[in-house]
Amino acid sequence: MLRTLIIGMTLLVICAGIPAVSAQIGGDEGWYRVHCNVDGADVYFDGQYQGTTYGGSLDVPVYSTGTPYSSYRVEKSGYHSYSGSLPSSPAAGQTVDVYATLQPVETSGSIYVTSSPSGSAIYLNGNYRGVAPLTIKDLSPGTYSLEADHSGYQSDYATVTVKAGQQSNIKFTLTPIEQYGSIKVTSSPSGAYVYMDGVYKGRTPLTLTSVSAAKHNLELDLSGYYGWKSTVTVSPGVTSYVNAYLTAVPSETTGAIDVVSYPAGADVFLDDKYQGKTPSAGVYTISNVVVGSHTVRVALSGYQDYTTGVVVSGATTSHVTATLQPGQSTSTGSISVTSSPSGAEVYIDNAYKGITPLTVDGISTGTHAVRVALGGYSDWSTSVQVGAGSTASASASLSPVPTQAPHAGVAPFAVVGALGILGLVVALHRRD
Repeated sequence: MLRTLIIGMTLLVICAGIPAVSAQIGGDEGWYRVHCNVDGADVYFDGQYQGTTYGGSLDVPVYSTGTPYSSYRVEKSGYHSYSGSLPSSPAAGQTVDVYATLQPVETSGSIYVTSSPSGSAIYLNGNYRGVAPLTIKDLSPGTYSLEADHSGYQSDYATVTVKAGQQSNIKFTLTPIEQYGSIKVTSSPSGAYVYMDGVYKGRTPLTLTSVSAAKHNLELDLSGYYGWKSTVTVSPGVTSYVNAYLTAVPSETTGAIDVVSYPAGADVFLDDKYQGKTPSAGVYTISNVVVGSHTVRVALSGYQDYTTGVVVSGATTSHVTATLQPGQSTSTGSISVTSSPSGAEVYIDNAYKGITPLTVDGISTGTHAVRVALGGYSDWSTSVQVGAGSTASASASLSPVPTQAPHAGVAPFAVVGALGILGLVVALHRRD
């Protein structure tokens, strides 16, 4: 009887306890399941520690009857913290998923290096790292020295500061190493005009120094001889020798005029007839010019006209180098010079301009001295006033230089002297 009573009371207690346990476990309890890409991360709800992730997640129980949480934070050393807002509280027995992705904290940086020209060898703190373009990764924060080397160029250096999680960019622009040699030019016959790469350099014999190590074009011109051309390769520190044997040309009725202007691109006129433009490199050649005196004018917008007289010989090339002065051509005028007889040399302000009859353009406004000279005649001089856009005239009547005639009183004295000498001889003869 007693045994039965004890068993019954025990069952009663057990049965009475069953509803109480069930209500505590699943009655008003739900869960937030926090998913994280990193294990060992600490989870906080509204700043309160809830646990550590394991196996990719952490279940945090909450009660629907309790005060709901509003935010969560997940963090781990070596990673950036992740924060977010919690969704609505789970209902009893419900699990709500929450996700957090932690990003590692960057502890290194990088340097991206380019160069001009590309392919330069890059050294970091003196150690070779490759050729540009190049990215040098996994560098601890700090300051580094860089060097760029390329054959035929001067090395370049730079200092770069690297910050964690950042890329520093640098570009090297290398300077070519200039190398020079020399060219010694002679010709047979000597005295030829020498042009290198279209630029006048002087007359033979001639030594050209500080010539860049490369191929260069040489041209030689000499009146009465065919033009001579050749290509010369200059090596660093070496003198190249060129000897040109010029071939004479027969006398002809036409020649040529080579015109160079600084700056280039100027209009060229021969006897006021348009011929063409001076090139950016080299010379402009006026061919088939009739032998005799001509006027060459070089004009360029924004510059004063350049005018000069040129005497052309048969089968030869004359040379004109026009250095243009800034200014407007409307501020200049002209001077027309004639002479009797013609063919006289004209000098304006003591500068030779050509042979009469001659019109010289591009003369600055103001007073200018004109002198006309011809062999066997006295020089003729005058001053003319030149106005803008107008032509001043000078007409020279040249006078022959007088010849020296014997003095009128010389003959009588010579006769008297001769008679005296004759009488002295006769007297001496009689004395004997």
